[in-house]
Amino acid sequence: MMKKVMSLLMAAVLVFALAACGQTQQTKPTDSSVTDTQPGSTSGSEETPAQSEPETTESSESPETTASSEASETTASSETPETTESSEALETTASVETTDTVGKTLIVYFSWSTSGNTEKMATYIQEQTGGDLLELEPLNPYPTDYEECGEVAQVERDENARPKIANLPESIAEYDTVFVGYPIWWHTAPMIIGTFLESYDLTGVEIYPFAQSASMDTEQFDNSMEFVREYASGANVHDGLFVSASDTEGMQAYLEANGFAQ
Repeated sequence: MMKKVMSLLMAAVLVFALAACGQTQQTKPTDSSVTDTQPGSTSGSEETPAQSEPETTESSESPETTASSEASETTASSETPETTESSEALETTASVETTDTVGKTLIVYFSWSTSGNTEKMATYIQEQTGGDLLELEPLNPYPTDYEECGEVAQVERDENARPKIANLPESIAEYDTVFVGYPIWWHTAPMIIGTFLESYDLTGVEIYPFAQSASMDTEQFDNSMEFVREYASGANVHDGLFVSASDTEGMQAYLEANGFAQ
């Protein structure tokens, strides 16, 4: 009987022992599970900013996109004045180039008579062209008496003299168009005109002679044109103007024909 009781007790102890072992094994995996999830949880908490970064980036990109759009709009709007300024610059350039092409005009003349007929013609041409006006003054003035002046002029012509000019400019390089006016003396231009023409390099300069005389003899004017062409070396000497000082219509027609009338 005692053996049976002991056997039952031992069996009960064994059952309790086995039950205790089973609980210990279940507890260990539970602890291991808790230990493994802590880094995972920590990683999870660290990943939260990382996951929010794209959101933050997206939100931060909005101002950048807006700024980019605004910059594009600003650039586009700022290009309008630049384009306008560029167009204005071209117009200005085109205007400047036209002025340079026309160049400056000089109206130079010699006038002896008290009536100032050549001076009247020169003044009219200056008013119509807007050019600069220059009256040639001989260093040794001609006699005021008509007969005496004629005698001096004849000697100068026969000797092909070059009377000195008191107010001769050092240079006329700034002018590409020169009107040259004079009275007819002894069937040609006064020799002082030769002095002026030979004082400069007139290569490429446009020369427009104009003259008047009491007789208005066209042959004498033609002689003066030959004189001008001979001594205006390198210049382009155009057909001249030969009218009386009172013939403003004739002067106007000549200027218009040569593109000078304003």
